[in-house]
Formats: sequence, structure tokens, C-alpha cells
Amino acid sequence: MNQTALPPVAWSEALNGLTQRYRERIAAIDGQGHSLTYEQLNRYAHALASQLKQNGLVPGQAIASLLPNSIEAVWTSYGIRLAGATEIPLSWGYTLDEIQWCAQLAQFKTILTLEKRTLELSGAGFNTLLAEGIATEPSLPNTAIQPLAPVAFNQSARILFTSGTTGKPKGVVYTNGARWLGEQLLKATLPFVPEPGVTILLMTPFVHGASLLAFAWLDHGATIILHDGVNIEKVAPLLESDSLDAIFAPPTVLAKITSALAGKRYDHVRCIFTGTQPLTPALYQRAHAMFGPKVRITFGKSECVNPITVLGPQDTHHYFSQTEVPAGACVGWPAPGVEIKIETPDALTAQNEERSDGEVLLRSPHMSSGLIDSNGFRPHEPEGWHHTGDLGYIDQAGRVVLTGRIADVIKTGGYRVNPDEIEVQLAANTSCAQICVTSLASDYWGEIIVAVAEGTQPDWQQQCEDLLQGMSRHKRPRLYVSVQALPRNPQGKISRKAVSKMVLANHKLLDGSHPQLEPLSI
Repeated sequence: MNQTALPPVAWSEALNGLTQRYRERIAAIDGQGHSLTYEQLNRYAHALASQLKQNGLVPGQAIASLLPNSIEAVWTSYGIRLAGATEIPLSWGYTLDEIQWCAQLAQFKTILTLEKRTLELSGAGFNTLLAEGIATEPSLPNTAIQPLAPVAFNQSARILFTSGTTGKPKGVVYTNGARWLGEQLLKATLPFVPEPGVTILLMTPFVHGASLLAFAWLDHGATIILHDGVNIEKVAPLLESDSLDAIFAPPTVLAKITSALAGKRYDHVRCIFTGTQPLTPALYQRAHAMFGPKVRITFGKSECVNPITVLGPQDTHHYFSQTEVPAGACVGWPAPGVEIKIETPDALTAQNEERSDGEVLLRSPHMSSGLIDSNGFRPHEPEGWHHTGDLGYIDQAGRVVLTGRIADVIKTGGYRVNPDEIEVQLAANTSCAQICVTSLASDYWGEIIVAVAEGTQPDWQQQCEDLLQGMSRHKRPRLYVSVQALPRNPQGKISRKAVSKMVLANHKLLDGSHPQLEPLSI
């Protein structure tokens, strides 16, 4: 079909239809106990869309939102897309410098936010719209809302920002059509169909994965519970009350829950959705002991949101029940419409003698149209393939297995080492909370492998060395560092570059055949 003939996306009509079916049912509940019915969702979203249009909004104009995980984050996301604007969701934890960088890339001047951040934003020259001023009960709550016009399929609709773990964040541009297709594919690959009364707990920032599952859940009249981070005091009662059907828990979230509530069993939870980071065998076993075989793994990226690949709960359990789980992160089979290929140029030939890993390339109908960086907009390659920057391979069963990031590969003593391979082995360490494997520049070695851990006990280093006994000597860390907390970005991801900077900010490297770190005096 010619792209110019693609039909528009009727966001407004679809939301009106949901309201007619589920009017007084609860759509969302946030961590502060505030709730949002489908009727309110519809009215607040249309009120925002109408205000934006009255303010002179033109189709595709960039409008940012800066909100915590809250009911406001839900209806504002709907409202911006109803208006035909390009939604720029910003993480509530962004600093002013990060917001200004995003504004430079995405070219927005207006930010929808809460009163507590208006002074800061106005002082930086942004126009602000207050969510508190829009979400007011209309005088005639049961009057019908006239649907707004559909929006163009190929018009810019959303810009997400990459995690920034390998440099400054880039803007990822989605059209209305790609956004709509992604939501349909996600719903088509859910392990069960949500329905009214079925709940899902979302604790990661709404700007990324949490919002994708929210849209899928709400399209079925179900309820999302939106918390701003992992608060065990709030999560535990929900689990104990048997009121949760599903949880979106990337490995960092899953680790906190299984550690804090170790020994508990919650068989009523139907699915644990996970992804964004590798799931280790040790963490899977902890999750299985708590929830049973309910963990579902997906692969998604800012550049092509879920679903890219899917490993269902039973397949996940089978994979992690093997006598020896292969190194790497198995993320399952490509979802419908997704193509995967592995590119293995000589420069990426793996260190593993039994297997050649390569860069994972993908394309799909719901992929973004391109990236924005300091040089402007860069569309994806003409044939549609996106270079993910991830290393991996396709196993004998046809599943995609990720083995690391090209940018993270460490060159030490003439060898190329994947830090993820080391971290997988160290994940079984019970004497620390989490370990990051990174590197420091060295004249002698090229790069020195360093293991940096948070929440350590005295024997953590010895445990590391014991766990790595079966690994080639050149792959083992030469230095070990204990820190109070590893640096994380607003999405909860650890940047290896930031960890390396932290180490050098507090230590002097004594280079040589047996390198050492000397603490800097404070």
C-alpha cells in the first residue's frame, strides 16, 4: 500500500469508545491512593487536547510532559496524542540540564507539569501548563464528548529518549502509525487477555515500558496500579491481599522484591513481565520460588519498543531449568512482523571459541522512523534495518540470545572480553547487592577489568574469585572496588562509564602488571 494512502489513527474515537464500555470502572490508581475512572480519563484527556488546540497547536508540534508516576501521567499522555501533537515524555527525575538537552533535540518549548516544578522550568525559559489546572471535574460529567479528528498515520507522534548509558541521550522518533502498530502487537503477544478488574502493578518510570503496558491494559478495561519506584511497604500489602494479577518488574525491580520478601509465596500473580536488562539464573530461581513459573521475558529498545522478541513463562522456566544455563540473556523468538539478523564482521568476532556472536539487527513495522542527536534527525537505513548495538546470536531453537553491548566490549592484554559474561557468573554472589563489571584505561593492559559492587559484606571479593575459578584468567577482574551505591540513570540502568568515572574520582590508578587502586585523601 502506498504510504500516502494509509488511514489516519482515530485516537479520540477509540478513547470515547472505551469510556462508553467502562465508564465508572477504575482505570488507574497511583501510589498516593488517587484513582482515575475511565470517564475521568476521557474527560481530562479531551480537556487537555482542546486547550492545546485553543493555544494554537499545529499537527506534530512537540509538547513535553514532566510528571511523576501518577494518574496525571496517564491522562496527559492520552491528551497530548488526542491533540495530534508529538508527545515528549520526560522522566520526573531529569535535572534541568537534562531537560534542556532534550529540548534542544526535540525542539519543544511547552512542558506540562506540576506546580512544584514550574518555577524551575519558567526560569529556564519554558512555557508551563499545570496538570492540576486541567484536571477539574466538568459541570456536566455525563454529557457526550465530540470526538476530535483522527491524526495522520505518518505524522510524528512521540519522541522517547535513550537511556544515555553510552553517551548523551538521543531522541527516538515514532509516528502515529508505528505507535498504534506497536500497541496492537503488544496486546497480541500478552500471555492472557486483561479484562475489567484485572490489575497490573507498574513501578518503573511511566515514560518507557510502564506506559506501553498501561496502554495495552487500559484498552481492555482493566486497571493499572502506578507506583513511583519500588516501595516494599506499599507492594507487600498488595501482594498479600491477592489483588495483583501481574507485575512489570525488570531485573532490578525483581531483585528488590524477591530480596525484601524472601520466603513468601504469591501463586495468585499470573505473570511477571520482565526485560530491559539480563535476567540471571540466580534471580530467576528466586522469582520462581516466590511466584512459580510466571516470568515472561521480552526484548525491547527505545528504538523499537516491545515486542521485539518474546519468551513466554513456560519457555522461560524450561530455559532456566537446564542443567547448565548458557551464558548470555535468552530473550526468546521474534514477535509477529519482526525480523532479526546477526551481522558478524571480523571486528565483532567473539572471544568464545565455540560461537561467533555478532551485532543484532532488526526491522519491523512498529519501529521508530529514526534518531535525533546533536547533528539533527537521522532516519534509519533505507532498507529498514536498525543496528541495535547489542551483541548476540540465534541459538539452535531459533531464540535470540543477547551477550552484551558492542560499546562495552573490553580490550585487555590483546583479548576482547564481554563484561556481561563476567556479571552473569558474579550474579550468584550472596555477599553484595549488585556488581557492575567495567574497565579503566591502562598503558600496560590497554584496559583493566574492574568489578565494582554495592552493599558489600567482608567476604564479597573472595566469593567473586571463587565464582570465577572456571573462567579464563584474562576474563577475571584485576581490581575490586566496594561502593555505597552504583550510579543509575532515571530508568534505573547502570552506566559502566559512570561507574568507571566514580572509581577514578575516588582512587588513583597505579598501573602496571599488577595494578592497584590507591584511595584519594578527602
